[in-house]
Amino acid sequence: MTAANSAPTSHDRDWWRQAVVYQVYPRSFADSNGDGIGDLPGLTSRMDYLADLGVDAVWLSPFYPSALADGGYDVADYRDVAPELGTLADFDALVAAAKARGLKVVVDIVPNHTSDLHVWFQEALASPPGSAARARYIFRDGLGPDGAEPPSDWISHFGGPAWTRVPDGQWYCHLFAPEQPDLDWGNPEVHEDFLTTLRFWADRGVDGYRVDVAHALAKDLSEPLRSKPTLEDEGVPLDGTDPLYDRDEVHEIYAEWRREVFDRYDPPRTAVAEAFAPSERRALYARPTELGQAFNFDLLKADFGAEDFRTVIDFCLGEAERAGSSTTWVLSNHDVVRHATRYGLPRGVDLDAWLMGEGQVPPLDEAQGLRRARAATLLMLALPGSSYLYQGEELGLHEVADIPLGALQDPIWLRTLNTKKGRDGARVPLPWSDEGASYGFGSGAAWLPQPAAFSRTAVSAQRGAAGSTLELYTQALRLRRTLQGPESLTWLPAGDEVLHLERPGGWHCVMNFGSDPAPLPEGQLLLSSAAAPVVDQLPGETTVWLTRPRPA
Repeated sequence: MTAANSAPTSHDRDWWRQAVVYQVYPRSFADSNGDGIGDLPGLTSRMDYLADLGVDAVWLSPFYPSALADGGYDVADYRDVAPELGTLADFDALVAAAKARGLKVVVDIVPNHTSDLHVWFQEALASPPGSAARARYIFRDGLGPDGAEPPSDWISHFGGPAWTRVPDGQWYCHLFAPEQPDLDWGNPEVHEDFLTTLRFWADRGVDGYRVDVAHALAKDLSEPLRSKPTLEDEGVPLDGTDPLYDRDEVHEIYAEWRREVFDRYDPPRTAVAEAFAPSERRALYARPTELGQAFNFDLLKADFGAEDFRTVIDFCLGEAERAGSSTTWVLSNHDVVRHATRYGLPRGVDLDAWLMGEGQVPPLDEAQGLRRARAATLLMLALPGSSYLYQGEELGLHEVADIPLGALQDPIWLRTLNTKKGRDGARVPLPWSDEGASYGFGSGAAWLPQPAAFSRTAVSAQRGAAGSTLELYTQALRLRRTLQGPESLTWLPAGDEVLHLERPGGWHCVMNFGSDPAPLPEGQLLLSSAAAPVVDQLPGETTVWLTRPRPA
């Protein structure tokens, strides 16, 4: 635990409130040893790139030992590094490299379930019903005369029942894959073990945590088990009484984390919840007495339109203010189709079907998608709160929709009986060079095949190139740091398809969602999302930042 001689500055304590956080999917970022898999030394070797880009923090998706039943979210050991990704010494070197460049480090925590290879679950399988080992998980007898029916009608996110039977006849609960048995958070031993895990990483210099499936830890396990044949996005009540999701008791867990871990460090550690809860209750996770922030995916889900975006922005800012937190903005991540692609497809398109058709029907308008993505990103970065960027979006990468079926790695492909490709298209390893077997990702081929188009979107092809997406992000993040002020905005009058907001200090952001040019407000133009110069009018699907003279 760190010990400071004097109180940390407000900036140190509140760095997360308006930070730009860069999400790294470690297996797809940079490969240091040529085995085709990204690793921690690879990320460390590219730390200058992230510092030059201008982000404030690096968030690592799971890097723990895992059988990859769910892309690393099936954790076999919460306090170690997957051997193919490195060692704890490599992690320490990564943190040191980040800190030397002024970057914070955020790691994923997966508290709802472990891997079935975790030592606890292996012990549970070897122990009899009713044992202390099984009490760490949710084991139940089955229904029916011979116990051959699942204990309840709960369903898995990957399809089928959320229960799997073990050889002695009992069943265990898994809201996700069978290889991800759910923990019983009514067990004090579970609480203590996760407090130990949080301290383990904090002591190694971690500044914050992203909490996976934060809304599902607390469950009503009273007998008989209550019916819940739907997932969390279908009819979860607002009073915290759902059997599985967003229960009021879950907040006692995060209050304990805050009290027993976060606030015992100097500066305090922080966290952001992945909480698929009713929007009216999401702010509860972000309270200062709990995690501090909660992801809102509203902007990611919004249709590309001025009214849609403004509604989301107003709601999320109000929600954060009520919680005493700051809001979060996300347009892409490792679980969704990249936003440059989404914005180049017709509104309402079935993305799963589009992926199954290898991105051919309907056809993707790549140019429009990238133009809109650049504009939306510049608007997002002008908003008060934290912005979360996903690796590769600064290169303008599109979703890779035509990965050969035999090369797919996402378990969703098999679990849906080959009806959904899953998330591999957003996880294709990054292109660092415009040549080479894996475009500079490593010395050999990458674990997922990269398209030929990566040669023109590689870092080497964009760095220093006027108008490139990489240069746009770099300029925007540099400017954002100098312009950022208090967490507020004022809306100014604008056309039907235009949003015009002012931030404290005279920083203005104007976005034209329409296809036709719009009037360009007076002021000094600082930055434009358009590749071509903006002179007298604001082009369609373009965002600008400008400053306006103060009244005399």
